[in-house]
Amino acid sequence: MNDKIIAYQGVEGAYSNLACKNAFPNSITIACDTFEDAMKLVECGTANFAMIPLENSTAGRVEEIYRLIPKLELHIIDEHFEPVNHCLLGVKGATLESIKYVASHPQALAQCHKNILKLKLQAQAKFDTAGSAKEVSEVNNPMYGAIASELAARLYNLDIIAENFGDLQGNTTRFIILAKEDTTPEFDEKIEYITSLVFEVRDIPAALYKALGGFATNGVNLIKLESYSLPGSLQVSQFHIDIDGHPSQKSLVLALDELKYFAKDIKYLGVYKKHPYRIK
Repeated sequence: MNDKIIAYQGVEGAYSNLACKNAFPNSITIACDTFEDAMKLVECGTANFAMIPLENSTAGRVEEIYRLIPKLELHIIDEHFEPVNHCLLGVKGATLESIKYVASHPQALAQCHKNILKLKLQAQAKFDTAGSAKEVSEVNNPMYGAIASELAARLYNLDIIAENFGDLQGNTTRFIILAKEDTTPEFDEKIEYITSLVFEVRDIPAALYKALGGFATNGVNLIKLESYSLPGSLQVSQFHIDIDGHPSQKSLVLALDELKYFAKDIKYLGVYKKHPYRIK
């Protein structure tokens, strides 16, 4: 997948930018203002893929993404796990004692919450981690700091005041890679797969229990189940599931047949190989 164009949300130096560089070292990256903008570049053919963060091991899911994906005609073709090393950054000469305000994306602030409280810093939610670093470099005041990556520190000529600033070690973000074309791989019994889809349940008693029952009776593991209300309604919920397996496997075929009976508006998001991080 090298020599492709990858769209991501943020500015140069953002963790999504870092994920693009690590997953596709020889590719061109395009920074976008919003997740939706990055996805639409793929829809219109300007970019080959979009690198989109879905969840973090410390701060949980990026809920906006779960709401966006079903609306777009894109497919999940792969996943990428990116270790997150949050750094507290400041201008040249800044110290832990001089910094009073710290800015970053709300997810990053949540992942560093304990350390922010410990240092009695005033948190400021911003649009982007690397964007916060860029702003600190422009303000050039030792009272202001940012939580961002080591890459952002290099790009914006900032000092790393504290490394490993996150509350938990091993902090990792899971990204999904979206493409316009569905590239469902042929089943290979030597490879482990994930099937992702969204659905609503029918208006019958115990519909969700019955819809998911087929996975249990057929020995199929559900890796993830997320629910959220559809826009404009508090009564209708949509469910996102990541399934351990390939749709060609007999056990999953049977489980999906049961799901179809009790669910509606089923939309397949993609079938892709498990990232080595999961297997490890």
